[in-house]
Amino acid sequence: MVYCLCLAVVSSILAYSFIDKLKPLKGKFTSIEKWCEDMSGNICEYQIGKAKICIVQGDITEMDTDAIVNAANPSLMGGGGVDGAIHRKGGPKILEECKRIRATEYPNGLPTGKAVITTGGNLKAKYVIHTVGPVWRGGNQGEPELLAEAYRNSLKLAVSKGLKTIAFPSISTGAYGYPIEKACRVALTTVKEFLEKEDKLEKVVLVLFSQRDFEIYKEAARELLAN
Repeated sequence: MVYCLCLAVVSSILAYSFIDKLKPLKGKFTSIEKWCEDMSGNICEYQIGKAKICIVQGDITEMDTDAIVNAANPSLMGGGGVDGAIHRKGGPKILEECKRIRATEYPNGLPTGKAVITTGGNLKAKYVIHTVGPVWRGGNQGEPELLAEAYRNSLKLAVSKGLKTIAFPSISTGAYGYPIEKACRVALTTVKEFLEKEDKLEKVVLVLFSQRDFEIYKEAARELLAN
């Protein structure tokens, strides 16, 4: 019993000592917990100009950036995957504004590569930027250019509204069938090139739902963003 008590005391001393060593790092991250999360390998960051590109595994509907991007369909009426999740969690105000945009700006639907903005409704993000990615048709039908336009126009719209932080899902890699190994390179390159020319944004977050997708993005980022 005495041995167990002594072991508990020693463990407590070591734990407090470890926390004390972490305290100087607290200014770099929002909290010690955030630092531990970064060390877990589920987040990686790259400095591009004055901004950061942050790659995370998580749920984009939980992001508290100024805006999140919705991988929408041309109807803007909601759908499956990320689109449906954003509409469900954001509530009816998002759909109301989407209907108004369809009626006044895009009666035939939002063209591929274009972007529009609505309220975030009940989401943590104040705004949702809706963009339509290309359907994968083998890669020879202008898909890379259209995908780059979807990212670029979303970033331009965020800047035009004075936003500082924005989070993207992996556009077109779900029901639209774009191979994520190819799509991630377009996404990373487009965001990097935009931030190298534009200094108004502070952070761009790329949110991957699955561990597999996160690892694919992380590997591509090491090649495309590290230098």
